[in-house]
Amino acid sequence: MIWAETPSNPLLKISDISGLAEIAHASGAQLVVDSTFATPVLQQPLALGADLVMHSTTKYLGGHSDVLGGAVIAREPDALFARIRDLQTKGGSVPAPFDCWLLQRSIGTLPLRVRAQTANAQAIAEFLAAHPQVSAVHYPGLTTHAGHTLACRQMSGFGAMLSFQVHGGRDAALAVAGGVQLYTRATSLGGIESLIEHRASVEGPHTSTPQDLLRMSVGLEHVDDLINDLRQALAG
Repeated sequence: MIWAETPSNPLLKISDISGLAEIAHASGAQLVVDSTFATPVLQQPLALGADLVMHSTTKYLGGHSDVLGGAVIAREPDALFARIRDLQTKGGSVPAPFDCWLLQRSIGTLPLRVRAQTANAQAIAEFLAAHPQVSAVHYPGLTTHAGHTLACRQMSGFGAMLSFQVHGGRDAALAVAGGVQLYTRATSLGGIESLIEHRASVEGPHTSTPQDLLRMSVGLEHVDDLINDLRQALAG
């Protein structure tokens, strides 16, 4: 099996889904793609050759930070998917009826939410990329991103997740996270509210995430308010 998360967490790296599918299938393996950051609105891995796609329904599909869940979707009802279904049935790994209702409630607005959040994220990424206190911005919607061309080919939009690094290291990043007023300091993502976190602190002492990096999940607040909040936080 080849497992790919694209865009990746927290550096928003882009993997070539079609290319990975060719490699996997040539070796008799299967490709599984975690497409949570992209959502089904912006990326369809099954159409690009993936065998299974996974989404954390806690995130964008739920969209309101009030449900926990996940989904695995298969391109073909093959032996692997039959095994997954068997384990799910015997282990009781199914959502409660109310959780299903919450997801059903949210999926109807998914395209509108994701497109609006993506537009906000693009504007914020462009603002951060031009800020003198910011040393790097990781967002595939920027032409400077290493995966921008690939993202244009396999995604219909670049999503609402981004991360950025600030001059001054860990202390400066923590100061920015502590200085925002509109963003909520929390580690989830995909809801209608904007979140910010110092990712290395969340991941623990063995993390490879840069200490000067902040990850953001961009919500549906007015983009001018979100940018102004970051501006004042970066000013210290």
